[in-house]
Amino acid sequence: MPWFTPEEVTAIVLSLKVALTASLVSLPFGVAVAWLLARRRFPGKALLDAVVHLPLVLPPVVMGYALLMTLGTQGVVGGFLQQHFGIVFAFRWTGAALACAVMGFPLMVRAIRLSLENTDRRLEQAASTLGAGPWRVFFTITLPLAWPGLVAGMVLAFAKALGEFGATITFVSNIPGETQTLSSAIYGLMQVPGGESGIWRLAAVAVTISLGALLFSEWLVRRAHGREEI
Repeated sequence: MPWFTPEEVTAIVLSLKVALTASLVSLPFGVAVAWLLARRRFPGKALLDAVVHLPLVLPPVVMGYALLMTLGTQGVVGGFLQQHFGIVFAFRWTGAALACAVMGFPLMVRAIRLSLENTDRRLEQAASTLGAGPWRVFFTITLPLAWPGLVAGMVLAFAKALGEFGATITFVSNIPGETQTLSSAIYGLMQVPGGESGIWRLAAVAVTISLGALLFSEWLVRRAHGREEI
């Protein structure tokens, strides 16, 4: 007897696809926003910080509904994208990745921002004094110094995406093979008599993947500081 049913395998693979896409696509935006909050002073900075962290305090269903009203086929932005570019997010796996990216974005930004704030800015100033331009300083000095924060931010966003439920089921529903992730598959099994065994199997997979990602992140950070043992 196989460990997992074909439907469960599909949900696991889709969850990994959605979580990885969400964390990778949001990383450049996370770095940019974190750098802006860590290194610049400007009017409305506190408001931007609050907006970035809003998904942490709002019910996930509210965020999912906001995405549906904005990026759904009947929404202003979603309708425009569908009509002019043929891009549809609602009820697609790409929409699930987008919802997960939004929900994990605050965790990513916070980790990267803390890392940027703790970097030694004297090294950046020294590089600038020696003639390096702002972009070169950023890519050769700032990012290498802050990369543990980038790794931590990506892992947190990945783990959040792997477990996200409220925003995704509101925005993209629970369509087997298309938008049914681990969380929504577990929710579906809760509605089926005798689904306990499937729930435990999928929960074990979620715990294993998340724990493995966190341990890998810790190993990378320790290796960066010259301590390879975990």
